[in-house]
Amino acid sequence: MFKLTSVAFIIASICSISTAQASEPIEVIKPAVITEPEKVELGKMLFFEPRLSMSGFISCNSCHNLSLGGVDALPTSIGHEWQEGPINSPTVLNADYMLAQFWDGRAANLKEQAAGPIDNPKEMGYTHELAVGTIASMPGYVERFKAIYGSEEVNIDRITDAIAVFEKTLVTPNSPFDKYLEGDKKAITADAQAGYQLFIDKGCVACHNGPAVGGTMYMKMGLVKPFHTDNPAVGRKGVTGKEADKFVFKVPTLRNIELTYPYFHDGSVWTLEEAVNTMADIQLGQEMSEKETKQMVDFLKSLTGEQPQIMLPILPPSNENTPRPVPFK
Repeated sequence: MFKLTSVAFIIASICSISTAQASEPIEVIKPAVITEPEKVELGKMLFFEPRLSMSGFISCNSCHNLSLGGVDALPTSIGHEWQEGPINSPTVLNADYMLAQFWDGRAANLKEQAAGPIDNPKEMGYTHELAVGTIASMPGYVERFKAIYGSEEVNIDRITDAIAVFEKTLVTPNSPFDKYLEGDKKAITADAQAGYQLFIDKGCVACHNGPAVGGTMYMKMGLVKPFHTDNPAVGRKGVTGKEADKFVFKVPTLRNIELTYPYFHDGSVWTLEEAVNTMADIQLGQEMSEKETKQMVDFLKSLTGEQPQIMLPILPPSNENTPRPVPFK
């Protein structure tokens, strides 16, 4: 009887926690499950590979620095020949939870996103053909492609597939807030709990929900009041051509938000306090007290999870067949 009662109690507790989690607008981030370790390793090599750029200097990690929360901590990124990028670099962490990639959602998935910067003259400044030729020139890469894909062929589809598989592992589980959702009510402070309640009551969860606390929808920047910026980005309008989509952007993730400054698509705001008050004003038409702002920021900081522990890959050496980098005009 005691054993049955104990088992019943455990089952009831699990069901209670599951029911509580189900009613929450934010879901727990789960650790990555790696089923293709060799492809993940190849993708990591290509993510850190600067020879995918014309200069031989810029890699995916340049703008999505895994030591900086998956961003470059700049208002807009620095591209080929020191060109100023058009928009703030979004974090690559938890990016697989997004409904699409880029601020304007022009890439349907991580694989499509990985292809974009390589042949963008303002970013990596290369072409897909040159990138493929560069990787194919190195036997160390060719051997890996053959082992993983079944032939020695190197193409942009395989390159971006491997990068995407690696990026899918870049999740940040076990944040204090996740532990709170799982039942540990002491995992976050009383102020953070109050901030979460404010987050719900003021309507922030209407856009920032799901596992990534965002990334599941598009929303106009400046819904109640205009957002004033010198940034030229027009959001979804650039994809759809519709005037109604002007200044409509993908709602960013709030996971690890304390690490991914500066904020907004123009990178104009450097503190969470200012970001919270700006969003309350222009999106919700509300004013936050100093105490409410502090509580909201405490909640947002509780969303910082365990950062991916990355061992830097050793990349194959170039040889006489490898295109030479062109870092300067």
